[in-house]
Amino acid sequence: MKTLFLTVSLLFTGLQLTLAQAKLPVSATTTTKEEQEVLALSKTKWAWMADKDVAALNGLFKDNSVFVHMGGSWGKDQELSVIKGGMIWYKKAEVYAASVNMFDSTAILLNDIDLVAVVGGKEVINPFMVTEVYLKEEGQWKLGSLTFSHLARPVKLNAPASASPAQR
Repeated sequence: MKTLFLTVSLLFTGLQLTLAQAKLPVSATTTTKEEQEVLALSKTKWAWMADKDVAALNGLFKDNSVFVHMGGSWGKDQELSVIKGGMIWYKKAEVYAASVNMFDSTAILLNDIDLVAVVGGKEVINPFMVTEVYLKEEGQWKLGSLTFSHLARPVKLNAPASASPAQR
């Protein structure tokens, strides 16, 4: 009986954790003007990353910004160098959900995405929860941090034929 109870409890807990990972925090049904600005800026940032527009990204990223990837973390100069040099090409970010939480002049945005990227010449697709931290300075939003957290959920995006099953 104890074993059955323990097994059911563990299964229930595991199911809750799995389902919780795929959900973004629920925010108010209406977004404020500032929240809309940050959501639009994030969308534009994904386009700039796909286009390798390092000039636009240079203006968006704070000088002391930090970037956390599956393979390491670094600052603004290295992130721009990685994008410009094509070491990582953020080819397409398919955003399934986005939410933003405001704290005075700081906005924390969460994006549930599938990222199509070319890394080391090889196209890969990964599901991520991306955390973006924006700070408003002199009336402009600047990105202070960008963190990619790999999700356990399967990729939702239709994978290209060239991607291996592990990358879909």
